[in-house]
Amino acid sequence: QVQLVESGGGLVQPGGSLRLSCAASGFPFSTATMSWYRQAPGKEREFVASITSSGGTTNYADSVKGRFTIPRDNAKNTVYLQMNSLKPEDTAVYYCNAKWRIARQSWGQGTQVTVSS
Repeated sequence: QVQLVESGGGLVQPGGSLRLSCAASGFPFSTATMSWYRQAPGKEREFVASITSSGGTTNYADSVKGRFTIPRDNAKNTVYLQMNSLKPEDTAVYYCNAKWRIARQSWGQGTQVTVSS
């Protein structure tokens, strides 16, 4: 079955860095567009970043441009979210999302990121 398993979340001080990982299985990862979303308490889930299947195109929310990157390793069926210069407003549950073929998509269970001193 399709699985997306996020890891790497935790507590970090403002200005710090974290790298999230999303390990995928059960679908053709190398053909999927992969994305990260996040949801803060009391807010709707929002787009953070995406990367196309080949890695040739990435997109970022304005709030994270210049601080976050979204590399992928198709040999390991894994997508990452490298987060630098973290701010308290980056605190949220971060979700991995996969989209492939037509209208096929899946979500991970989420990983908590807390930015606080």
